[in-house]
Amino acid sequence: MNRAHRLLLPCSLALLAACTSQPKPSVSVEEKQLGKCPMELHSGQTLNITLPSNPTTGFRWVVADAAPGVLRSLSKEVYVTPEDAGLVGAGGQSTWRYQAYQPGTGRLLMQYRRPWEVEVKPAKIIDCQIEVR
Repeated sequence: MNRAHRLLLPCSLALLAACTSQPKPSVSVEEKQLGKCPMELHSGQTLNITLPSNPTTGFRWVVADAAPGVLRSLSKEVYVTPEDAGLVGAGGQSTWRYQAYQPGTGRLLMQYRRPWEVEVKPAKIIDCQIEVR
């Protein structure tokens, strides 16, 4: 019994430390992870969103709603093609960076579409509720 009491304090402290640990300074998500919504962030965290994109086809991700009440844009879209693709017209990835700056909820709505085809349904839609604590 005495040994159990000696282990109880260190175990309790470890659990307490785990509960009070700070959230990661940034959260990176890809298209398949954005299906797990709502997404919870902590004030001050950076949200990095990376999505497959191929602007040579005319399609691009359009940010229709970026949760303006809780997220602040840190940069414009950055498009990168893989160096090893070696193919003309090969797709790449688009990345956006946001900062969770204020507690509350908002909506992140992104549409993969040809911007000039306003009457055509988007090829893909990401619609994610964002909650900032």
